Amino acid sequence: MDVYARMKELNISLPKPPAKAGIYAQAKRFGKDLVYISGCGPVLNEPVKGKLGKEFDIPQGQQCARNCMLNVLAVLEANIGSLNKVKNCVKILTFVAGTDTFYDHPAVANGGSQVLADIFGAEAGTPTRSAIGANALPGNIPVETEALFEIADGAESV
Repeated sequence: MDVYARMKELNISLPKPPAKAGIYAQAKRFGKDLVYISGCGPVLNEPVKGKLGKEFDIPQGQQCARNCMLNVLAVLEANIGSLNKVKNCVKILTFVAGTDTFYDHPAVANGGSQVLADIFGAEAGTPTRSAIGANALPGNIPVETEALFEIADGAESV
């Protein structure tokens, strides 16, 4: 399957990879064929600030999680050369900043999981996952996602 043809069908385009915001590696290859992508926020063109249960409802949170995943994929692509090298979306961890009475973190994380399933197919694209509530996230963003991917042998090193 050509991931880029699938993305075109779905009218999905990747943003430019987000700039680093600290002293860390955005991507790290380890083992034989695994790549870890550091946490990415939902900012694509304009700042996104606030919490779920206050400034954002669940559908807006899902859009934020989707945008986080687009940023994750942009970083991955920049570091391995092509998303066609992805064999398996192994694991994602989504942090959701919410009010003390917001409990629907998994529903928010579905926005990012759905992008992966849509692009890579249900089997390879549906990751294992955790969704964690947070009091606050960097820059007051509402959602942040990190990910682990299995890539095809021979992929460029990160």
